[in-house]
Amino acid sequence: MKSSLSRRAFLQQAGLLTSATLLSSTELWAAKKSGLQIGYSAITWGGKDTDAIRDIASLGFKGIQLRANAFGPYRNKPSELKALLDDNHLKLVMFSSGNVEIDPDKEESTINMHVAHASFVKALGGTSIQLTNNVRPKDRQPTPEELKRLAQVMNEIGKQTADLGIQTAYHNHMHQLGETPEEVDIIVQEMNPKYVKLLLDVAHYHQGGGDPAKAIHQYKDRIHALHLKDVRSPLPDNTNPKSYKFVELGQGNVNLPAVFKALDDIKFKGWGIIELDGVPDTGKTALSCAETSKKFLLDQKILMS
Repeated sequence: MKSSLSRRAFLQQAGLLTSATLLSSTELWAAKKSGLQIGYSAITWGGKDTDAIRDIASLGFKGIQLRANAFGPYRNKPSELKALLDDNHLKLVMFSSGNVEIDPDKEESTINMHVAHASFVKALGGTSIQLTNNVRPKDRQPTPEELKRLAQVMNEIGKQTADLGIQTAYHNHMHQLGETPEEVDIIVQEMNPKYVKLLLDVAHYHQGGGDPAKAIHQYKDRIHALHLKDVRSPLPDNTNPKSYKFVELGQGNVNLPAVFKALDDIKFKGWGIIELDGVPDTGKTALSCAETSKKFLLDQKILMS
């Protein structure tokens, strides 16, 4: 007597059709182990780096980003901070080195500051610094010359940090040089890829009017790391249509599944660092926000590596 089972039902009963096979195409890519490594930024803890290190480690993250505020108290005793990182099994995967001045009179001091930070990062066992810029004109769009000037100064910084074995990365950012996709592109094209890579912040890029998934494909050979970040905009209690605030992963408007898909498409094997500038709502803590973002990753089947 012939079985009335369909081939699909037979395979299911026989255990040959796995649960992964039953996933949709968008779910299937996420179920695979990718090369993306997940870290977490200490910025949410507002300078309480010891708490940040312990909380981030407690959630199983293996990489951390620290900010330049750690340089002051530990610059003459980096071994103490490295021991704290080592004890918590965390690798320093990015260091927020701060602002790059484009004023020629400030170029030397800017370069010296970032090279000093790079030496500090090397002593901590880290590999990378990020650069930002806070001199965006308040009454006009930046000129191409200003954007190119930023890249030129970063190239010199990157050349000197490369001598220390430290990678320099440019971080696109709202209200800075490099807010819109067009501005970012001018900067990136002027950056020397031998010395400066891109740290693509997907929330800043989205808020600036861009498509982060498209940018991942566009700059696939330039991306060193990413900030995995979400932003909610416009805000319901704000009459400004451009109002926004950064929120936990999955709580905003960034199409993060498309971001993860794009990273898988280009076979990205670097660090994606979850970043949240501050606790977005009362009643929450830096730790609870990190737990929310971690849950989102797990729901997306992004493995914590």
